Amino acid sequence: MPVDESCPVCRTADIVCGKWTLLLVRELSEGHSRFCELERSLTGISPRTLSLRLRALEEEGIVERQTFPEVPPRVEYALTEKGRALLPIVEGMRTYGQDWLPDAFSAASSRTPQPTPA
Repeated sequence: MPVDESCPVCRTADIVCGKWTLLLVRELSEGHSRFCELERSLTGISPRTLSLRLRALEEEGIVERQTFPEVPPRVEYALTEKGRALLPIVEGMRTYGQDWLPDAFSAASSRTPQPTPA
């Protein structure tokens, strides 16, 4: 689907609607993370996909990569100011999910009979 370059919603959606993008932003909201930490926290993401998404987010100026001159080399990723500006979107999605999309655990617990007091 082509992006309407004059529409800020379309341009933003083009960036944030990529698979794993908002989950990466959520993970990086806590601070710096290494590749292996992100891979562990994002269950199901392949190393190739993680690498491609991080590179795309870096090109968009949402994520910054810092390489430390150590042996073995250490690389950490963090949100830029532009990336941190996406956090209200992530928080809005969290609130929406809590309010409108009850999870299976709360639905199951609401069906569990409670003991009657004696």
